[in-house]
Amino acid sequence: MENIVFTQEDQLAYVTVSRPDVRNALNKETLIELKQTLEKLEEMDEVKCVIITGEGEKSFAAGADISQLEKKTMYDAFKSGSMQEIYDYIEGYTKPTIAMVNGYALGGGCELAMACDIRVAATHAKFGLPELNLSIIPGAGGTQRLTRLVGRGKALEMILTGKLISSEEAAAIGLITEMAEISNLKEKTVEIAEQIISKGPMAVMMAKLAVNMGADTDMKTGLLIEKLSQAILFASEDKNEGTRAFLEKRKPVFQGK
Repeated sequence: MENIVFTQEDQLAYVTVSRPDVRNALNKETLIELKQTLEKLEEMDEVKCVIITGEGEKSFAAGADISQLEKKTMYDAFKSGSMQEIYDYIEGYTKPTIAMVNGYALGGGCELAMACDIRVAATHAKFGLPELNLSIIPGAGGTQRLTRLVGRGKALEMILTGKLISSEEAAAIGLITEMAEISNLKEKTVEIAEQIISKGPMAVMMAKLAVNMGADTDMKTGLLIEKLSQAILFASEDKNEGTRAFLEKRKPVFQGK
């Protein structure tokens, strides 16, 4: 891997975009490496949560590589393996994902953060979708995920003006869930990750499925998804362990079964 660095600390995996010379811009090769790394991690049972970040303190990911965009054709924008499909894969990932936004998250970088389950940002981070400056639109889920996260009006304002917003504003509109000084960013992110991995991994996976699928359908269908997910969990060993541990006043030991 040339552009993605993977490290593991106990049950946490860190996936870092490492192209600091171009503000961690996401070229084709980087996206391929990102997906390959996540596919590998998906098979590692010992990994319970994945944290995605960028190298350094200036940029999470500054978006697509403009030099590659210049050569991109209409066919390239539609064909398989696109940034949009990779981000769809991240959104549907079986393990929880946290974007640890350490700086600029622009264009495809902002869309990458939005594809993650939770976004924790440094106080100096900036967010934006400036694609209209190039006479294109956000094409990796930005028009859809931003609208679902912050509402139509704010999404249109950000997309049509291309303006950048601060972490403080991003938190106020619901784009991020937490922010911290850069010196405490990892600590805050790990704190959230550890709260998640203390839960049963099957329940975490099914909760993600119910929320994500339910958000894209009507209430009646969403409630059915919730009911089926709950029924599956009631047949699990972890459900039995969780209830026994509660009654016995001890911490549960979940096995993901």
